[in-house]
Amino acid sequence: MTETFVIVGGDAAGMSAASKAKRDDPDLEVVVFEKGEWVSYGACGLPYYVKGEIQSLEDLVSVTPEEFREKRDIDLRTGHEVVDIDPDARTVTAESDDGDVVQSYDHLLIATGAEAVVPSIEGTDREGVYTLGSMSDGKELREYVARARGDESFHQPDRGPACRYLEDCTGPVGVVGGGYIGIEMAEALTANGFEVHLFQRGDRVLTGFSEATSEEVAAHLREQDVIVHLGSEVRELAGGDDESVTAVVTDDDRYPVEMVLLGTGVAPRTALAENAGVELGPTGAIATDADRETNVPDVYAAGDCAEATHVVTDEPTYAPLALTANRHGRAVGQTVTGRPTDGGGIAGTAALKAFEVEAARTGVLDHEVAREAGFDPVTETITAKSRAGYYPAGGDVTITLTADRETGRVLGGCLVSEYGEGAVHRSHAIVGALEEGATVFDLENYDLAYAPPFNTTWDPVLVAAKVLGGKLR
Repeated sequence: MTETFVIVGGDAAGMSAASKAKRDDPDLEVVVFEKGEWVSYGACGLPYYVKGEIQSLEDLVSVTPEEFREKRDIDLRTGHEVVDIDPDARTVTAESDDGDVVQSYDHLLIATGAEAVVPSIEGTDREGVYTLGSMSDGKELREYVARARGDESFHQPDRGPACRYLEDCTGPVGVVGGGYIGIEMAEALTANGFEVHLFQRGDRVLTGFSEATSEEVAAHLREQDVIVHLGSEVRELAGGDDESVTAVVTDDDRYPVEMVLLGTGVAPRTALAENAGVELGPTGAIATDADRETNVPDVYAAGDCAEATHVVTDEPTYAPLALTANRHGRAVGQTVTGRPTDGGGIAGTAALKAFEVEAARTGVLDHEVAREAGFDPVTETITAKSRAGYYPAGGDVTITLTADRETGRVLGGCLVSEYGEGAVHRSHAIVGALEEGATVFDLENYDLAYAPPFNTTWDPVLVAAKVLGGKLR
């Protein structure tokens, strides 16, 4: 008898699971419910779509719904929102414009993703306040930028911050939050001629990165005409009589704005799972075992709604990133077809481009978190040349490396450089060390590639390992 694999959510984890399961077992019936019209899209590309570097939303789609249906034989039902899971009856109920659908399952994957966090401040429901958590959000923001520029064709010129080239800057606008989305959107809006105010309630941007990286990125944002407000708690998004936003109000001032982008993070969508009796973990995301199965038999969870295990602490963590979703979705697809697969742990590796600066982080950098995991953390920060000194190009790479004092085990790293000078790609060596449980003494002897156009004889990662190793010795 043919089994049925039902998936709730049609993005990275969901469609990776569907494709892998169907490939491994062509006789398996695979049904995917997606409440929106878009599937298998690169949400990480939305800031670049808003900026104008990517001209069409369709460019962000990896595989179209038609390809899934016709070429991969997957029963993909867009416009269907699953509103109930009944583990006892082993059914899901989905609502659509054509009425309710009740679908039975043998295996079920919850891949409901994450949603943008809306902070608890007055005025977030005003007109002109946006988030960037979906394709429709990206479409609305792109349309806003086009209207503000008076350019419906919206062709982004290939040059620096538009305020320096256009006769009149547009704006001002506010960006609340100094994380990935906030900084990427500050670049996108500045490049289109907006006067951008970035509000961060803490004393530095990119709090998950090293202090050295935070300082360099904040300084570069200011160089690019972004007005950065650190230690600035937003209390209200004030508005006029027409309910549109007109000002960002902080503890100590009031800043007129024409639009506000909320970039205050994301949270896992778990309500559907909770209502079905699926347990959450300590992070607030769905808890699973190594094979992504929840406490409810034959119900799995993967992607931005689920926890994963950190390779350094061996504890549950929540890191809603694209690669994790794809890996774990694919692993579930293999598991339900008879080959249990865990998909691996995560190191929290992430990268960011901020105008002409690139940064990456991986592992555990926060000393308090490291101590809670039983380590005695030691950190060193170095700056080294990105390429051979005699080569007619290059710059500096600043690396922060953290290790355990007793064992020398590498715990985490953070890198920042000019865009194109290798901070992001160099982070991969540190990721390898984390995955293998290597020490700084191991890392300093890694046989990394060398050629003058790419690095120095002693790559900056090796220099960082040598300096920290010397301190530990």
